[in-house]
Formats: sequence, structure tokens, C-alpha cells
Amino acid sequence: MKFDILTIFPTFFDSFKNEALISRAQKKKLISITTYNLRDYADDTRGTVDGRPYGGGAGMVLLFSPIYKAVKKIKSKVKSPKSKIKVIVFNPKGKKFTQEMARNWSKLDNLIMICGRYEGIDERVMTEIADEEISIGDYVLFGGEVPAMVVMEAITRLLPGAIGKQESLKNESFNDAGEMGKEQLTKFLEYPHYTRPEVLEYKGKKYRVPKVLLSGDHKKIEEWRKSKSK
Repeated sequence: MKFDILTIFPTFFDSFKNEALISRAQKKKLISITTYNLRDYADDTRGTVDGRPYGGGAGMVLLFSPIYKAVKKIKSKVKSPKSKIKVIVFNPKGKKFTQEMARNWSKLDNLIMICGRYEGIDERVMTEIADEEISIGDYVLFGGEVPAMVVMEAITRLLPGAIGKQESLKNESFNDAGEMGKEQLTKFLEYPHYTRPEVLEYKGKKYRVPKVLLSGDHKKIEEWRKSKSK
């Protein structure tokens, strides 16, 4: 899968691309991450990518033209007309990003992400270029770079081979609860986890691992996990 990122801060992603499982997924050719500096697609030699908003107000707004030219360039590199491509733009007023979206988008060939900055982005980018406006939560960030990382992590870990044990995805939070034996598919939060030591002493108190998890009775353990999943 290809992740293409439009940003005015391409180096923002250098560490992200070169660490942990994201780095391994690239080495295994499960994903590729390419950043595009919007200033390279500006209409002038100064690399201007923003302008003052019509109607007045504080801050600057990212221009339509550099974003349009960058997206056009990315799409021109796609060889197969059957490729599944999606263009998203990060916006606080956008649709909330969910695990279900991550599952659906993991089947794409290309995900093009437009990262805003400053006061915002010319609205015509949302209406004419992007397929969807996406938010990762009800708060405001400096820009779309961190949301782009969130989306890439959520999708990449769903790709076969991206994590060590694929079965660990089955019973995790926000997955379909059918894997937990419930009759209808619903969303749930994963059950609590415990590891060594069996008895933890903290601030003068002892905290023990639930006895059922030490019993070796897999049926009872499964029932306990179902009861603790929300």
C-alpha cells in the first residue's frame, strides 16, 4: 500500500518512517511512504503556498493550486486504472476516523493525505479534490501531520505481515466482537491484560492477578474476558 502525504513540513515524518514496525513494514514492502513538499508545487519561485482569507480574519489559508498540482502529479504516477485510490484531507469538522475506516482503507492501493496548516485550507480543496474530510478527535492541532501518522499506524498494523502475530488483532479494542463469540457483530473494548509479577506491591498495597487467569481453565478464562469486554 502507498501512503502519499502532502505537507509543508516533509521532514516531520523522517523519524516516524525509520522506527519500529512502520520501518519494518516498509522493508518488507508492505507499505511505502512518500512525502511531497507543497512548496515544490507553488505557482511562484518563492514557494508561496498560502494567502490571506477573503472576508478578513487572523491567519493564512493554504492555496488550492499547489495542492491540486501535487495530487495531479501523484495520480499521474498510478499505472493501473483499476488501482483503488482515496484522497483525504484532515479537518476538525471532518468525519471521525474509526477502526472500521482503518479496516476499509487497508484494502486501498493508494491513500493520499493532505495536511493542513495555519488557519486552514481553501474550501475548494475539500469540495473538488478530496474524497473525504477526516478528524481524529474533537480538538485542534497545529496541522495534519500527526493525524496522518495516526491513520498510517492504524492501517499498517492491519496489513498481513505487519505485526508478528496476526491473531493478536482478533480480540482487540474496536474490533468486531464476533471473534469473542457474541452472536451479533458489535464494537467492544478489549478485556484487561496482566503479566508478571503475579502479586504487585505498590504504595503499601498488594495487587493480584485475577485467579481465573491462573486457573488454566480456558473456558472460564474466555467467559471472564467476555464479561470484562465492553
